[in-house]
Amino acid sequence: MAAQLGGRPVYVLKEGTQRIRGRDARRMNILVARVIAEAVKTTLGPKGMDKMLVDTTGDIVVTNDGAVILKTLEVKHPAAKMMVEVAKSQEKEVGDGTTTAVVMAGELLRRAEELLDKGVHATIISKGYRMAEDEATKTLERLGKKVRRGDKDLLKKVALTALGVKMSGAKAKEHLAALAVDAVEAAAESIDGEVRIDKDNIKIQKHVGEGIKDSFLVKGVVLDKERAHPRMPEKVEDARIALVKSEMKVKKTETDSKFNITSPETLQSFMEEERETLKKMAQEVANSGANVVLCQKGIDDLVGYYLAKEGILGVKNVSEKDMKLIAKATGGSIVSASKDLTSAALGKASDVAEKKIAEEAFIFIEGCENPKAVTVFIRGGTEHVLEGVERSLDDAISVVKDVLELTWVLPGGGASEVEIASHLRDYAEKVSGREQLAILEYANAVEAIPRIIAENTGLDPIDALIELRAVHEKGKKHAGIDIATGKAVDMYRSGILEPLKVKTQIIKTATETACMILRIDDIIAAKGVLGKEEEETSSGPSCGPACGAGGMPM
Repeated sequence: MAAQLGGRPVYVLKEGTQRIRGRDARRMNILVARVIAEAVKTTLGPKGMDKMLVDTTGDIVVTNDGAVILKTLEVKHPAAKMMVEVAKSQEKEVGDGTTTAVVMAGELLRRAEELLDKGVHATIISKGYRMAEDEATKTLERLGKKVRRGDKDLLKKVALTALGVKMSGAKAKEHLAALAVDAVEAAAESIDGEVRIDKDNIKIQKHVGEGIKDSFLVKGVVLDKERAHPRMPEKVEDARIALVKSEMKVKKTETDSKFNITSPETLQSFMEEERETLKKMAQEVANSGANVVLCQKGIDDLVGYYLAKEGILGVKNVSEKDMKLIAKATGGSIVSASKDLTSAALGKASDVAEKKIAEEAFIFIEGCENPKAVTVFIRGGTEHVLEGVERSLDDAISVVKDVLELTWVLPGGGASEVEIASHLRDYAEKVSGREQLAILEYANAVEAIPRIIAENTGLDPIDALIELRAVHEKGKKHAGIDIATGKAVDMYRSGILEPLKVKTQIIKTATETACMILRIDDIIAAKGVLGKEEEETSSGPSCGPACGAGGMPM
């Protein structure tokens, strides 16, 4: 980037800096965003297809989860990274709807490009999109239905709707949905009269073997650990649990030290002193009244021996996250060292036991009085199956959490999107100016979601959308696509329900991202950031057969 002064160039930016301005910059960003949306579009809906992702080490991920796909892709272009952020933001905020948010952002930008071709300014389009976003949010609130917090059947339907997108197998889905509801209800807390659920208090432990239907819920914590010493008891009932942060070993000196031992008696005294120190640690645990000790760091073999003599079950190298979960579940407190243990710091559980599952040891901490931390132990035939089940269960837990906290649901199957589009078309007629065009295109972009769902299901997307429109015009606002028949049916009666919180977040995230990308008219990038392909694209030449949609390389 340079300017002329008296015929001499004045360099403003570092040599090699790339700059793309105006129409080219905007079109490049829109094209890249659309390519990202196209990459995940076929995964949308209950019959969406899977993607196989293979990294440089040969590890394989098979999934139709938009957040996982985009997180795994090593995108290069800045606009592509912004679209990946859409999925991350959606996942972090509500835990579901990542693919829909990305696809909708891509559709909004595609429709905006058509308006740009007609001479509508990007600022006008952004303003119209913001107006449409406000009306869409209000429409969702009117369409929503408030539910009772204790309605487990409804919560299960919400979980089943989320699982229906991720996995097949009716019995497996029913089982996982029930586990998700029970886990979230167990972890729910009432704070200032409002229900709050911390997802971190729900641990998902997985182990290969048996089937998905053999997964189970533990109202406590499961550790993939074993006893610190083989002579320790395998099971302790009426457990009083000590949680120790520091290692139960003789600590080494922090500075370099040298000891001169001149006789066997001196060596013996050193060994005796070390043994007594270790014995004292075990005795401190016993004196506190604990019969189980969990240590975040190591436990010396000699300490383990003395603990076993006292009938105490010990576990070493427990992660910090698991320590906090156990403290939450048992009501105990984590202490810095064994010398700080008191009876008041001990957690309580009906039993702590080492159990073997498929030849691998696990520590089960069960029977906690009021566990606010629970574990869902999932099973599956292969590692890839387990990973898919884990992602599906995480989404189910997220949507149940959203409904419990906000207590509002919406009809699924594209019913909400068609109703929003119908309202926006009526609203656009009352708007003067070019913003009306942006609002109408926003309606078309939202309506693309049920069209894509129908297309991915194998239905005729045009026929399905026409029927949905006709039914909604007759006042049947809860009608969505029945994927089995392709007909428009009442989603509330069919039990296809989605959280209001998820759908609202999709609208907000997609709109904000589309508006942000639209307003960029100048890209100034360091050397190599955009790459050779982008330079060529901005100048006009095609990038050849290796390109993705619209001529842009993936």
